Amino acid sequence: MAIKKIAVLTTGGDAPGMNAAIRSVTRYAIYKKLQVAGVSQGWWGLINDEIKLMDRRSVSGIINQGGTVLKTSRCLEFRTVKGMKMAYQVVKANSIDALVVIGGNGSFTAAHRLYNKYKVPCIGIPASIDNDVNGIDVTIGSDTAVNTALNAIDNIRDTATSMERIFVVEVMGRDSGYIALTVALGGGCEAAIIPERKYNLNSICSDIVKGNLQGKLSWIIVVAEGAGSAVDIAKKIRKITGLDSRAVVLGHVQRGGRPTAFSRDLALRLGQAAVDALLSGQIDKAVGLCGNKISTVSFATAIKKKKIKIEHWYDLIKILT
Repeated sequence: MAIKKIAVLTTGGDAPGMNAAIRSVTRYAIYKKLQVAGVSQGWWGLINDEIKLMDRRSVSGIINQGGTVLKTSRCLEFRTVKGMKMAYQVVKANSIDALVVIGGNGSFTAAHRLYNKYKVPCIGIPASIDNDVNGIDVTIGSDTAVNTALNAIDNIRDTATSMERIFVVEVMGRDSGYIALTVALGGGCEAAIIPERKYNLNSICSDIVKGNLQGKLSWIIVVAEGAGSAVDIAKKIRKITGLDSRAVVLGHVQRGGRPTAFSRDLALRLGQAAVDALLSGQIDKAVGLCGNKISTVSFATAIKKKKIKIEHWYDLIKILT
């Protein structure tokens, strides 16, 4: 089937660089003589026909903005048979030949189901601050989120040293410890607590007490939100060690902000790659950076649990503390 009209949508959690990807898809597709439609509010917008045609001016001035001008949402309705059928009917009614889905593994799971059920051609662009898309080295937005968290860690280090305190810093990562491990290493932190690995708080407290006796008077422990609460952990550390412990929850500041040069560059390159993939007949796949080269990975692979080299990270954090 010849592709004449594509629709682009952003789904799931927002990530810095999504706008750059929207801009790239839109302008490159127009360059390739395609019509482009923007879907507002992700899968919800597809179900409810929140679709409008886009031109080059539709994406002016957004390359440096965080978030997504197309908006996004979590759509439970799309997971139902009725919801998916409604989305398919909207696709056909708008003469849409293919979808470009910008999001993470949850978004790709939905796109994969839509293709399997109704054979709607879909291509994915990986955008997730957690960098949790399997088979792909790095996702759009993850570099920006890490740098945002790292900047906060650097600022906390100043006051931790000045006040001789223990800080437990909670970063995002419901199922993935990528951000926590990366900023713990880059920020010179003393420990990281992540969902993929059980932690021993007594052992961490023992290290804190030993360090304190040797003159080490400040500590920063990074915890991913899916592994525990910074507030609860700080209270327990204070109770076990008797030392002043404070909690900091960074929260959604990690999702926002201007995308870094790396996140923008990746988004722009993947936008082009997504359109080229569709035009060459590649569907039910995601485009991504793999081994410093842009290639494709099937949705079936992309939605599997991504494994990261946890022990290597942990060992290095420990050695360099």
